[in-house]
Amino acid sequence: MNIIVCVKQVPDPEGPQDCFVINSETLRVEPRGIPPVLSLFDENGLEAALRIKDALQDQEVKITAVSIGKKISNAVLQKALAVGADELVKVEDAAFESGALDSHAAASVLASTIRKIGKYDLIFAGRQAADWNAGQVGIGIAQLLGIPAVTLARKVEIEDGHSVTERVTPYGYEVVKTPLPSLIVASNEVGEMRYPTMIQRREAKKKPVESWGSNDLGLEGALPNRIVLKRLFAAEMRKGQCNIIESETPMEAGKNLAERLRNDGIV
Repeated sequence: MNIIVCVKQVPDPEGPQDCFVINSETLRVEPRGIPPVLSLFDENGLEAALRIKDALQDQEVKITAVSIGKKISNAVLQKALAVGADELVKVEDAAFESGALDSHAAASVLASTIRKIGKYDLIFAGRQAADWNAGQVGIGIAQLLGIPAVTLARKVEIEDGHSVTERVTPYGYEVVKTPLPSLIVASNEVGEMRYPTMIQRREAKKKPVESWGSNDLGLEGALPNRIVLKRLFAAEMRKGQCNIIESETPMEAGKNLAERLRNDGIV
């Protein structure tokens, strides 16, 4: 079985707020002094793939991690190899900078990458990226490849050439069975990705890493975006004011509070 997991390098979302600067001319968020990390939602997808590999010990299961971007750090993506992915494919191009591609363009690049890889039975994507949080790329890949997709997966198993997925709903979960190949959008309910040992981290450096460019995929330069970003700005912080209603008795306090709320137009 061949499993492909789409992973993205993003600025650490836990970084200080004042380290994220908005460039009003390029309409980009420029992280300053923040190290890149794997998107946490993509880690959920990788963990789901690793659990399938653990469950199918009697079969040969190959996991390929795929990432696109302007400049991808081997140190960041080696984490995917350390936890159990068998190989890494990086597609780098100046036009693939985060924020330069909308969801459709990113899905097109990833779909082209998967077509070039060729063999796949199952594709995993995170429910959204931890930078722009659009949550549309996974479904877009499935549409472009013409394969079924299941979103918000919390558990995935393989049975008789089908993927059996527990999909999160507002009232619990539903079970969806789809033929392979298919695409699964993993939710955070899958659980956190396992932590690699020091030995696994050393062994990860020996695993194959393929580096491709846009020309290798038959793409020339930037892809046309379908979303036009008109304005990008930071939300203004509202200042609150606390008023203390003083009174001698609880009944008087309730009366004074009601009068204050009515005068302020709240009730």
